[in-house]
Amino acid sequence: MLTLAAERGGAVDAGLRRIDGRRVAWFRLAGGKHRGAIGTVEGDTMRRVIEAGVDAGVPIIGVIDSSGADVTEGVAALHAWGTVARALATASGQVPVLLAVVGPCVSGPALLLGLADAVVMTTDAFAYVSGPDAVAAFSGMDVDHHRLGGAAIHATRSGVASLVVDDEDAALDALAALLSYVPDNCMTMPDNSEAAAPIASAADVVPATPNASYDVRAVVDGIVDAGSFLELRARFAPNLVTGLARVDGVPVGIVANQPCQLAGTLDIAASQKGAGLVQWCDAFNIPLVTLVDTPGFQPGKDIEWRGMIRHGAQLAHAYAAATVPRVCVILRKAFGGAYIVMDSRPMGSDLCLAWPTAEIAVMGPAGAVNILFRRELAADPTRRVDLEADYELRYCNARMAAERGYVDAIVAPDDTRALIAETLDALAAKREHLPRRRHANIPL
Repeated sequence: MLTLAAERGGAVDAGLRRIDGRRVAWFRLAGGKHRGAIGTVEGDTMRRVIEAGVDAGVPIIGVIDSSGADVTEGVAALHAWGTVARALATASGQVPVLLAVVGPCVSGPALLLGLADAVVMTTDAFAYVSGPDAVAAFSGMDVDHHRLGGAAIHATRSGVASLVVDDEDAALDALAALLSYVPDNCMTMPDNSEAAAPIASAADVVPATPNASYDVRAVVDGIVDAGSFLELRARFAPNLVTGLARVDGVPVGIVANQPCQLAGTLDIAASQKGAGLVQWCDAFNIPLVTLVDTPGFQPGKDIEWRGMIRHGAQLAHAYAAATVPRVCVILRKAFGGAYIVMDSRPMGSDLCLAWPTAEIAVMGPAGAVNILFRRELAADPTRRVDLEADYELRYCNARMAAERGYVDAIVAPDDTRALIAETLDALAAKREHLPRRRHANIPL
């Protein structure tokens, strides 16, 4: 291991080392006089190792147990963690950035977690920008460290934590697991592994009844290699399942609507969650597999006021800008704008497949009939059943979409994995020419 801070003291160890045979730029911020507080020495050391990782083209791995900026150094400590933040922002999209929080991570330096590609937290860890005393003084609400920013909160409410584990050893194992799916940098490809047959069949998972619930993770298990699915942010926005897996040994990103949570609708949190994974996979040459079963965006006054338009557009932007190989599989419902933003053909999907159970339309039969036949239903409500059945037959099926070229093929569930694997192999050398510009303006 090449150490960058051996003679400098302070609360950080840093250098270039190997994890499971992979070279990484490593730092561990902990200990010292003030429990991992960031001062000028710590900030400079972390900045240097991050820059060294970018120069070497290797992932950046950090372990944090920090009480925040070192108040004994005054404003210099603020500048110290600010330089770390800039270094991480510069590294973003060039090399993977994976952080683990194994204790506190508070005050301004907590924002460093938001600059990482993935964050692992131990169950006793906590992170926040403003602490319990500040919250009590401002709002009158008494909360402790864990109720304010504990791992459980960041796993369910904020979405900061990608994974939550028991202790630091488990956190290091989780970082190594994440590392196994990603390449060293944006100019290289992730390593393939030996293929393994799925642990289940996808054929009988999706119910024939359109409104029946099921767990889409069973479909994922029927498509990806056995034991390869690593779900990320599982408890945050559970109506969308995201994670990393392998198909025939090839690392892929998985984005899937979850019908057993909010019927698989897309809301603000799910849109952010999906956009984050899509953008990360695209940055590091990881193909995307999208499984669609959604009746639309979640309706509601509050969700519209909170910015459903902006956040829904984040998912659309992420898919539209992605250049990696992409396969979309419509399992059942694909209605309205939510269908479009889930990597439909207009978003640039390379292959769009549909199962025989797929229903592709502007909206479901009940809503469509209410709009199209309002007067007829007012005069004779008994016609609803026939009108809905006729609408479903005419418009809510994969055949109509396939005839118009919106779907490439209608496939049997048990043939899905093979087609995805063949497509990923055929598109292994895919390259798209991006427009020349400083950057796109994603709707933040």
